[in-house]
Amino acid sequence: MTDTIAVLGGTGALGRALALRLAHAGHPVVLGSRDAARARASAAELRETLSAAGVEARLDGAANEDAAAAGEIVLLATPWDETGESIAALAPALAGRLVVSCINPLGFDAKGPHGLAVAEGSAAEQVAALLPASTVTAAFHHLSAPSVADLDRDLSGEDVLVCGDDAAARARVVELAAAVTGRPGVEVGALRQARVLEPFTAVVIAVNKRYRTRAGVLMTHVDPTRPAPAPKAAPQAAPQAPA
Repeated sequence: MTDTIAVLGGTGALGRALALRLAHAGHPVVLGSRDAARARASAAELRETLSAAGVEARLDGAANEDAAAAGEIVLLATPWDETGESIAALAPALAGRLVVSCINPLGFDAKGPHGLAVAEGSAAEQVAALLPASTVTAAFHHLSAPSVADLDRDLSGEDVLVCGDDAAARARVVELAAAVTGRPGVEVGALRQARVLEPFTAVVIAVNKRYRTRAGVLMTHVDPTRPAPAPKAAPQAAPQAPA
């Protein structure tokens, strides 16, 4: 069974690009936006792009709350909201969902891009605190939106780094990454790793600006298809001597 994917922030560059690739891979996709009409218009444009490529996709648009309720996996491709109000408002619709934060809290000044401080440690951890009834992971931070949106571009040389506190959720997102890049994602640990992943996006942007390219991230000497080691059994308590 193929998961339905909701992409909130689906009218932005990365959201549209991820939706396009996921729909191309056969996932039903719902674009979410604060403006439902804008989401429907974006979905129609993406359907036309896929139709021209010979793919008839299930790709619709809706208001963020309706999109969130429709998705089994929900990607947050929204700008960082320091207050968290926009995410907190969606907590009822996102309850029980697997949520993937793609959010990068970045600033830009005369010295270039840089990571912003987040009180919770990272945007992903902020999302987890705001959505206690959801399972939150983080991924897709370092992909170039124009590269993802170009269906003719081979992304198999790039890795999607995935973190989260729930092992089963991480595994689902690792598999989902293959629908975008053609290559399974790479697990990098607990959700707190987002504290490193999110600001590293500033490094990728700086490289791309300096060298006028669309660089990505590749973890060398890693086989992403290698199964994870079995969890270690908890030590058993020694039997107590009879009184």
